[in-house]
Amino acid sequence: MGLVEKWLRKLRDQSLFSKIFVVMVISIILVTLLITGVTVQMSQKLFVQTFSITNSKIIDQIKSALDNSHYATVNTAINVGQSGVIKSFMTEKDVNSLANFKRYYSMRDQMDRIQSGMGAGIGLSILGVNGRSYTSDSTYWSGSSEELKNHPITQAALEHNGKLFYSFMDASPFNSQNRYLIAAKALTAPGLASPYGTLYMFTRESDFRKNYASFTSQGNDVMFLDAEGRIVSSNRTEQIGQLSPDLLESAKHIAESNLANEELTIGGREVIVLADYLPSYNFYLVNLIDKNETIGTLLDKRMIFLIASAIAAVAVLVIYFLTKKLTQSLRTLVKKMSNVTKKNFHNYMSVTGTYETRQLSTAYNYMLKELNDYVGQLVETQKEQRKAELAALQQQINPHFLYNTLASVNILVQRGSKEQATETIHALISLLQNTISNVNETITVEEELINLKHYVYINQIRNGNRIKVDYFVSPDCMSAKVPKLVLQPFIENAFFHAFNIKTSGNIYVTIMKDRDTLHCEVVDTGDGMDLDNKGRIPASSVSRQLFSGIGIRNVHDRLTLLYGEPYGVSISSTPGQGTKVSIKIPC
Repeated sequence: MGLVEKWLRKLRDQSLFSKIFVVMVISIILVTLLITGVTVQMSQKLFVQTFSITNSKIIDQIKSALDNSHYATVNTAINVGQSGVIKSFMTEKDVNSLANFKRYYSMRDQMDRIQSGMGAGIGLSILGVNGRSYTSDSTYWSGSSEELKNHPITQAALEHNGKLFYSFMDASPFNSQNRYLIAAKALTAPGLASPYGTLYMFTRESDFRKNYASFTSQGNDVMFLDAEGRIVSSNRTEQIGQLSPDLLESAKHIAESNLANEELTIGGREVIVLADYLPSYNFYLVNLIDKNETIGTLLDKRMIFLIASAIAAVAVLVIYFLTKKLTQSLRTLVKKMSNVTKKNFHNYMSVTGTYETRQLSTAYNYMLKELNDYVGQLVETQKEQRKAELAALQQQINPHFLYNTLASVNILVQRGSKEQATETIHALISLLQNTISNVNETITVEEELINLKHYVYINQIRNGNRIKVDYFVSPDCMSAKVPKLVLQPFIENAFFHAFNIKTSGNIYVTIMKDRDTLHCEVVDTGDGMDLDNKGRIPASSVSRQLFSGIGIRNVHDRLTLLYGEPYGVSISSTPGQGTKVSIKIPC
């Protein structure tokens, strides 16, 4: 007792890390021992029950697949039996070479159609009472018609009188490397006392095995036994063709007594037998489970590794929750401090926990208060800056523009074009009202288009219609909000700088919405230009020339200031072809 108290006293004096390490080791040892013992005991007790339930469902699935295969075979036999061409080939006598050839060609064409409907992996042969025979694929049957006639399968099919008869065929004489399952059926017709021929359908045992191969594993085998106890198909290929009377007797007993399973000792192995009878094939479907091999599979290295991983995960969870409890206050402080990087400047910390945590919380709250004061001042400064920039932009109406517009109105009046003069004055008044009098920072797309059209109309009155402007605006964009005068600077530059070499052209204004982003484009077919940095807006310090005016730079700076770096203006241009200005604004 004194030794335990000594170790406990040493543990209390250790650091937090040492305590967590000791708890981790003890937890891993205890949980590992507990789970390993429980797993071994439960696996041995539940083994028979688990495999019996699971494999009985597997047997049902295999039976379902074989029934579908049987129905396909029955349909093939029906198609062959209903074909008058095939019947004629197998019953009529030779007449002449031409008639025989036509009859043979018609029969082969009919057989090819039936064969194509069955799919790959099945060979067909027919043998008529007149001695004629036909085989769709010689790899399934390469013997003579006489050999086929005298084969026991033919006699068995005739004895079954029109019913499908399944049987196992060894490699010879079909193919030296393959075993086959063959379905034979005597072909009969109304009015005939005896069958007029026999139909044979060959399936390679390897193809038949695909119906159940995915359900087998080490120690979990599937076998098919005929009425004599011969293994006609199995995933254990070395046993195919062998007789197993003990297994046949067990399968009959299970099927006749409607048992779930039966335990036997076969060849020194303890096995569990599940079986069912397949009346369509006259075969017994047997599932053989080797208890020793399967238990060994359950307790192999991979399984042990998985168990150990699970134990380690449980131990980690235990340590996680203990650490979480011990460091709750410190983690809360770290979490709140990390929110500062997400621009959350009002997430103050409760001053609780240990002495160290309280001191950190007090310092953090003081820092956050100072930061909030600074950010508030910065936001107000930026607001004032945006207002000043908007006011400056609104005052960028060039006096020469007013002089020239009024001069154009004067000329129109002298010419007697009073209606045009009146429309020009109205357009000028509306343009001045919306650019100078309206102090709102944002307007709708519809209002921006009205300003653009007034500006374009005035310029076309002054300079003629050599530059045409077309608008393509999606109806769902009309109510979207945009910064005022976001498009006018680009129209202005297109009018006065894009057509120095070309005397005429077009300007296209496109506005559309893509999810949460408004895409605006101003495209001209003018002279184009070379851009050193494609897509970049030239610096405002550059002298005023094509696409370098302060108005354009102002638009880009306003957008990035209002909405962030992903938004703004980008320019692409090709000399001689024109220029495209793209503007991205959040909806």
